[in-house]
Amino acid sequence: MALYSIGEVAALCDINPVTLRAWQRRYGLLKPQRTDGGHRLFDDADIDRIREIKRWIENGVQVSKVKALLSGEEKDLDTGWRERQEMLLRHLQSGNPNRLRAWVADMGRDYPAETLVMQLYTPLRRRLQCQQITLNTLLGLLDGVLISYIAQCLASARKHSGKDALLIGWNTPDTTRLWMAAWMAIQQGWRVDILAHSLTCVRPELFPQQTILVWCGDSPTDQQINQLEQWRCAGLPIFPLNGDGRAASRSA
Repeated sequence: MALYSIGEVAALCDINPVTLRAWQRRYGLLKPQRTDGGHRLFDDADIDRIREIKRWIENGVQVSKVKALLSGEEKDLDTGWRERQEMLLRHLQSGNPNRLRAWVADMGRDYPAETLVMQLYTPLRRRLQCQQITLNTLLGLLDGVLISYIAQCLASARKHSGKDALLIGWNTPDTTRLWMAAWMAIQQGWRVDILAHSLTCVRPELFPQQTILVWCGDSPTDQQINQLEQWRCAGLPIFPLNGDGRAASRSA
């Protein structure tokens, strides 16, 4: 029977090891084996269970309710991401950055980055993106807290093994969305440095022998797609990031 370390499982299931530990310790969702030294070991059944947990969460089920669903005790599907958006909005309206930071950190421990970006942060940010000054102010507060939290995640990821890359935004004016792309990328096994501002022209020759991840937003232009293909054909280590933080092609 194959056994996997927590790092290997994190890579196989596209999930942060911190989240796996939270699912085990706080919610009793996982029961890994242990080595003599106390390190966690997971088998194929654990991996299947992790993927099932992810599916429930992506459908909006709260982590605290997943265990009952897995055991067949609860049949009702709680599509609760809109409810979490409203909870986040209330934290923003309270004007308390410390409470907001703590809530964002808690969510980051309990849920995969991809799920949070797609189901929580991106939809709420769209709701706040308007000319109304109050909503713009709340968006600024949220973005500041998110970037600060993601910067901590990027720093933590550099302490672990992984493939180094530089993330560049190409004609993407939404800086916070660029940082969220970096957050999702580290859960795909990358150790990411990030150019904090989007570029109108990407010049790979400025970063020799550096693997480059390029974020073109959710809808790359034909010009960007063609240029990325030219770089790929030239053998340059430049990979476009998809909306879920995965590189479209990745070198070994």
